Amino acid sequence: MNRNPGTAESQVPAHAAEIVREYGPFAGADSVGGVTHDGRHVWAAIGDRLVAFDPESGETARTLAHAADAGTAFDGTYLYQIAETRIDKIDPATGDVVKSIPAPGNGSDSGLAWAEGSLWVGQYRDRRIHQVDPESGAVIRSIESNRFVTGVTWVDGELWHGTWEDDASEIRRIDPESGAVLERLQMPQGAGVSGLESDGADLFYCGGGGTAKVRAVRRPKQAAS
Repeated sequence: MNRNPGTAESQVPAHAAEIVREYGPFAGADSVGGVTHDGRHVWAAIGDRLVAFDPESGETARTLAHAADAGTAFDGTYLYQIAETRIDKIDPATGDVVKSIPAPGNGSDSGLAWAEGSLWVGQYRDRRIHQVDPESGAVIRSIESNRFVTGVTWVDGELWHGTWEDDASEIRRIDPESGAVLERLQMPQGAGVSGLESDGADLFYCGGGGTAKVRAVRRPKQAAS
């Protein structure tokens, strides 16, 4: 675990994030926390509900009543949702919770992703990403960041996370071993990143916090190496 992941940050120039589309604001939502993609729909956590929408039309396809105040993930079958001090495993067909594990931050958790058989949990103010056993909730390892961590996602073996600090927000690609910053996408002022998820191809979906929106951001082609 790297103890000073920001040492080379000044050598990594920030590029402007290309926002290609906005969705929302969602009716009755004060904010958007977690975001995930199930291969067809984008799911957004909006406080007391999970809303699935079609990224082509923008129309809402499903709504599940569930505490949804932070990160969201999808493992190919089940949704995972941070709800206060726990992570719930949810059957998206029924909305039933099939399992719950303790969240590592005990209420200070932010982003959530699924990759390589593990959950990856962002810790906002602790500036860490934890790899978590989805069965027990045990922390397998931790990666340090030098910025507040919001959303987390993996795509093509790359680890990306959102930051949101002092009204400035970025999407960052980091070394999954050392935490060193490899690439930085700078969001426009006022376009904060709460949740983060890749569509597995060319886009990131970003929760927009208190704007109650989700933004689609272009994933840089040079990152897919």
